[in-house]
Amino acid sequence: MSTPPAAAPAPHRLDGHLGTGQIVFMVIAAAAPLTVVGGNVPLAVAGGNGVGAPVGFLLAAAVLLVFSVGFVALTPHVRDAGAFFSYVAAGLGSRAGLGTAFTALVAYTAIQVGVYGYAGWALNDLVVSFGGPEMPWWAYAFAVLAVVAVLGYRHIELSAKVLGVALVLEIAVVVVLDAVILGGGGRDGLVTSTFAPENVLTPHIGVAVLFALTGFIGFEATAVFRDEARDPERTIPRATYLAVLVIGGFYAVSCWALITGAGAADAVAVAQRTLDGEGNFLLDTTQEHLGPVLRDVVQVLLVSSLFACVLSFHNVLARYQFSLAGKGVLPRALAHRHPRHASPSTASLVQTVTAAAVLAVLALLGLDPLVGVFGSMAGVATVGMVLLMLTTSVAVLVFFARNPGLATRGRFPTAVAPVLAVLGLLVSLWLVLSNFTLVTGGSVATSTVLALVPPAAFAVGALAGGRSRLTDAERVPGDLVR
Repeated sequence: MSTPPAAAPAPHRLDGHLGTGQIVFMVIAAAAPLTVVGGNVPLAVAGGNGVGAPVGFLLAAAVLLVFSVGFVALTPHVRDAGAFFSYVAAGLGSRAGLGTAFTALVAYTAIQVGVYGYAGWALNDLVVSFGGPEMPWWAYAFAVLAVVAVLGYRHIELSAKVLGVALVLEIAVVVVLDAVILGGGGRDGLVTSTFAPENVLTPHIGVAVLFALTGFIGFEATAVFRDEARDPERTIPRATYLAVLVIGGFYAVSCWALITGAGAADAVAVAQRTLDGEGNFLLDTTQEHLGPVLRDVVQVLLVSSLFACVLSFHNVLARYQFSLAGKGVLPRALAHRHPRHASPSTASLVQTVTAAAVLAVLALLGLDPLVGVFGSMAGVATVGMVLLMLTTSVAVLVFFARNPGLATRGRFPTAVAPVLAVLGLLVSLWLVLSNFTLVTGGSVATSTVLALVPPAAFAVGALAGGRSRLTDAERVPGDLVR
């Protein structure tokens, strides 16, 4: 029997040939590894369990790996490139699915705007350090936004190439730093006390886990690129697991290396000086062990890391809007597929305008780019991410309970792992909320309002979702099994 010709791409679907490596590049770029090492690690060390902070990153990675087991188990049965909202709709229905979609839009918009603020500050700091003029942070932020707008409008594989180059460079320089420090033993020898129970199980380990979770935002976006993947059935699971393992391992080892570089006795003090604005844990350690030239290289790569991060989130948001528009949830114009670039061009333009409008408001308010913009927006995104994963894990449980014939790989991925993920994510949510002011940098009242934004978005979406059908899996799950 002859093979029928491949169908042309549907008008409201994207296409492409992204492999596992390209998707992992974009997801890891969204996690901004160099930014996390330079920013989250000092917070975890100074405010968390000190020299035991690397274990916090390992614990966060373990929770996300367990979550990924159920996430991946449901992947073959959900053919839409909607990530969280498609998965939740398949298990819990359209109301919960649309609530999840609204939560994701708010969370990713928040972290994108926050990173624009951080990038504006970092670019100004870079220019000033090389003797250039000082400029307002928002001027540089809008410059970054313009470049992101151009790349986001074009085919996804162009973004993948740009992100790949930036990511390889930033990871390479940190790997060299880690190897030099851990190989040479740092100031006082290898810090093995990092893994001692008395340094891990302290009352402040939750702070380390909190900032570790913040560093993983966007890892689940592997599923958003489903339509553009070369072989979604294999590519998405591989990319998901690989992204979690690479990100978690990179963070933990780099945190351990910085602690070793400073010495066990001085690591907390050095990290605290970073928070006080009197030093820079990453840059100062780089200069001590690799010299001033590579310190300057790392400072430049910090800016490229932030650019790669915001470009990744732009692409994810555009595809969320594209997918929702194709289902009639958002205006149909957002589901336009560019005839030449095969990109969600209209959704990309709308996302650019939205980000520009929010940035303009924040600039007019005169907020500090790090605390007022990045800190508060990262807080909203962290609560949103944990809420999204928690809802998705419940959806996996319900989906396979209703369709036991689809659970072809045993009970662990479809029942046991999702339960463990729910428990781990509930603990994670409590850790995030109980330490929320550390992320936002604001008062309890301000932090409370920010923490309520993702649940409010979920409620609005759920109220609007009764008339929508978001996934094929929700209608006829049995028909989706090949």
